[in-house]
Amino acid sequence: QVQLVESGGGLVQAGGSLRLSCAASGRTFSRFAMGWFRQAPGKEREFVAGVSRSGGSTSYADSVKGRFTISRDNAKSTVYLQMSSLKPEDTAVYYCAAAPTIWAPEDLGLYDSWGQGTQVAVSS
Repeated sequence: QVQLVESGGGLVQAGGSLRLSCAASGRTFSRFAMGWFRQAPGKEREFVAGVSRSGGSTSYADSVKGRFTISRDNAKSTVYLQMSSLKPEDTAVYYCAAAPTIWAPEDLGLYDSWGQGTQVAVSS
């Protein structure tokens, strides 16, 4: 497992942008695929975006495709989520997670390390 700490959440107006960061420690970061998930009040946690171990492959939920960009810097043991054109429905607690796989799965059950979450609120 790795220890993960998210940062960068906050309150933003619709149409605005935020960049989330997730710093990892404890194990070799480059051995893990990374994912971002979110959970809105009363809803299940859902996959948002994922990046492969090397950073060469990314995937996105349809709801964020074209607006969000996931990236990673293995030298800094950090994964990022650049969010643009934010909508009120993007309001949620955002979590980063690490999976001991090459590719980033959408199934949250395949991730064995999770951060504590960072709140993102988008006002209309």
